[in-house]
Amino acid sequence: MAMAPIVVHPPLGTGGRRVTARGKILGLAYADVDVIEFLRRAGLPDAEELLDNPSWVKWRGGHAHHYEAA
Repeated sequence: MAMAPIVVHPPLGTGGRRVTARGKILGLAYADVDVIEFLRRAGLPDAEELLDNPSWVKWRGGHAHHYEAA
């Protein structure tokens, strides 16, 4: 099974989650709208539809769509 090209990393102690695409840092997201914007800028116009698709997005640590510090 291939690894999802987009990773939303665990929440940081200060809040927010780092988002990477194939290892390249796209930014620090504080909400889904941030992730969608990062993906749109990376050339994925249907990014909102990809957030819950494990073939595209891997949510590491914590719950998906949760951005507050643990």
